[in-house]
Amino acid sequence: MSQQKKKSYLSAVLQNKCPRCREGNIFISSNPYNLKKAYSMNKECPVCKQPTEIEVGFYYGTGYVSYALSIAFLVASFIASYVLFGLTFYNNSILWWLVISCILLVLLQPINMRLSRTLWLSWFVKYDANWKENKIEHHERINKSGSGEF
Repeated sequence: MSQQKKKSYLSAVLQNKCPRCREGNIFISSNPYNLKKAYSMNKECPVCKQPTEIEVGFYYGTGYVSYALSIAFLVASFIASYVLFGLTFYNNSILWWLVISCILLVLLQPINMRLSRTLWLSWFVKYDANWKENKIEHHERINKSGSGEF
């Protein structure tokens, strides 16, 4: 049994890959700006069959992750603008920074949502280098009654 080389956590998250095998896509469409399918997720990883919804309402916590990513973006853009352009109250440059940052946040929302869902899932499903040999860890709070499975 040869172990595969461990894939990078950061590259798997940024590419929206399954946290268990780091190979399969979490989302149906790879384009976040395909708005008809931007939020559609695979029910399970196409490679290792890891379920993407661990329990009912699992992704409600991603709102907090998305908020944190938005604040981090605003802080980083403020610091970069301050260092590069010298923001001041006297020439309305802070107002310009705020308007441009808000427009960028709206434009980056599909990417932000996907990243927050991928991060959230990766915090609950751990990487398994031997995923081909090991069984999937089923969480006890999966509700199969709504899906027609028993």
